Amino acid sequence: MTQIIDRPPMRGGDTPEGPLFTAVPTVAELTMVAAINRALHDAMAADDRVLVFGEDVAKLGGVFRVTDGLAETFGDQRCFDTPLAESAIVGIAIGMAIRGFVPVPEIQFDGFSYPAFDQIASHLAKYRMRSHGDLDMPVTIRIPSFGGIGAVEHHSESTESYWLHTAGLKVVVPSTPSDAYWLLRQSITSPDPVIYLEPKRRYWAREPVDTTTPGLPIGRAAVRRSGDDVTVLTYGGLVQTALATADLADAQGWSLEVVDLRSLNPLDFDTVAESVRKTGRAVVMHEGPRTLGFGAELAARIQEELFYDLEAPVLRATGFDTPYPPARLEKLWLPGPDRLLDCVERAMEQP
Repeated sequence: MTQIIDRPPMRGGDTPEGPLFTAVPTVAELTMVAAINRALHDAMAADDRVLVFGEDVAKLGGVFRVTDGLAETFGDQRCFDTPLAESAIVGIAIGMAIRGFVPVPEIQFDGFSYPAFDQIASHLAKYRMRSHGDLDMPVTIRIPSFGGIGAVEHHSESTESYWLHTAGLKVVVPSTPSDAYWLLRQSITSPDPVIYLEPKRRYWAREPVDTTTPGLPIGRAAVRRSGDDVTVLTYGGLVQTALATADLADAQGWSLEVVDLRSLNPLDFDTVAESVRKTGRAVVMHEGPRTLGFGAELAARIQEELFYDLEAPVLRATGFDTPYPPARLEKLWLPGPDRLLDCVERAMEQP
């Protein structure tokens, strides 16, 4: 029988569920990149078990400089570079979690995550159930995700449906620097594995971030804009697109309510239902292909549970059912205001 060694000792102030947050009391204006970096720094400072590793995360500080300075601050035993082998990166993380550490591996780009799929789906997602709950699997996989930056092939993908269909994984997507900070801190303290999808197009968005007052927890959505006519359900980089579209819709006399889902699994369906009952109409917007995208699941559930509250069918503004295109065609492929407004107009035309 394989011997499982004890967890490394917990630091003072830790709890059985994870280390207490010990961020320096401050409010600072941060980009999303800086907020994620700060979250990693604060998590590593709070708990010696937290390790950060991946391709180019140590010496280079990551291709987007998200992990800049962590190796210098915490040493090469806690922030280190790995070979270009995504399956090995996740396999290492699983082994370290079994041995009591709290790994935060990075997959450099969303399109690079597929070689790690077997480790994630066959092992990472199943260990807690396989061990009848005896083994926690506190692994947070950070993946720079989605489009909007004009990247080349394999550097812009929408992988969320793969992870959502894999039972045992939590899936979160921040849309603001504040959410990026707190969703990552909460993910790192979760006993379940978390797929943390970072919208690259929002990396340089900036806002004040309070690192002492926790934001909404995993499993809660946020109403970013109140409206009366149509509920727009979206997440990640498209939240800002939906908010800008809501301004355009005002000129047409349409009032849009924008719900930022934030957490795709667990999903805050209560907030979704409350909004849809108010407006009677819903449009789901996501970057991934239409067929079997997350919008299909949301539309099905709304139709099943809120059928008599609906004034129109649930519509979807999505990417196309084609491979993600070369960078020069990205703007034509990604859903934008025109595609969303078309759905809103069709919903409003229903009697």
